[in-house]
Amino acid sequence: MSKIKLSVLDQSVVRTGSNTRETLLETKALAQLADSLGYERFWVSEHHNIANIAGTTPEVLMAFLGAETRHIRLGAAGIMLPNHSSLKVAENFRMLEALFPGRIDLGIGRAPGGDRLTARLLNPQNTFSEQDFVQQIVDLQHFLTDAAPPGSIYEKVKAFPQASTAPPMWLLTSSGGSATIAAHFGAALSFAQFINPNGGPEAVAHYRERFRPSPTLDAPLANVGIFGFCSESEEIVDRWQTIMDYRILHIERGRDTPLPSYEEIAETEYMPDEQLRVNYNRGRMIAGTPEQMKEKIGKMCAEYGVDEIVISTMAENEEERMESFRLLAKTFDLKPRATL
Repeated sequence: MSKIKLSVLDQSVVRTGSNTRETLLETKALAQLADSLGYERFWVSEHHNIANIAGTTPEVLMAFLGAETRHIRLGAAGIMLPNHSSLKVAENFRMLEALFPGRIDLGIGRAPGGDRLTARLLNPQNTFSEQDFVQQIVDLQHFLTDAAPPGSIYEKVKAFPQASTAPPMWLLTSSGGSATIAAHFGAALSFAQFINPNGGPEAVAHYRERFRPSPTLDAPLANVGIFGFCSESEEIVDRWQTIMDYRILHIERGRDTPLPSYEEIAETEYMPDEQLRVNYNRGRMIAGTPEQMKEKIGKMCAEYGVDEIVISTMAENEEERMESFRLLAKTFDLKPRATL
């Protein structure tokens, strides 16, 4: 396997005691750090009607981050396509590609990015059907590449501005369903193990077996996303793990209120069914010292047959979050880059 590449997924989660402005500035600072350390990509997400997540409009945030970074690829992970018009998504990303050529990734998902009522308000025509989602991808591919079969609507309607390059399309999957779609359309694939800890290697293998080359990708390309944290202190690692256990269960209960203190969380006694869920959710995250993380990430890459892992780190301490990415960059010998 080739040298392991690391990337970042930042959901712009508002920490307890912080606010939206501070959170977005922390996202910028993390993108700049990742750029300087040699990370491959910096992806931001689309969520709606969730009080403690500031990341609702990845295309807007990407434009801001593009102006504040120099080398790192910037992407959406993802644009929740059923919430949008395919033409408008193509226009947004062709604009980003024109502004930051060769640095833009278009990650596509089909989940609502929130609750279904909100999704209905974002797009009243949303039927939540796979057939409609597939048609949107057909439209999007034509608008991004200017492919126009004779007699088709794509002869009459083009996505502008045009640029000399087109952003590659990634399909995001946590169930494996979109792996088949990605293979059919010749798109890249990102498996979200931070959502579902099961079935990932099988989904990626299925994608590779059925991949059909496209105008933008001639061979299968895949990576894996996971919650992760690294510290030289095992005590800090244990503290992060304890908070994450509670945080994920908190989210699954449908709560978006601030988390209690670490001391309160540490004293929490889970009911048997809650403890089972905590144990299950441990598969959605990896944490450890640099040497432990080197082993865990190497094992993941081997299981999936990929050479790129996308790390998402939520933390109540911003400096510990930044240090985690510094340690991972050093551990995997990423190549530092000159920045703005």
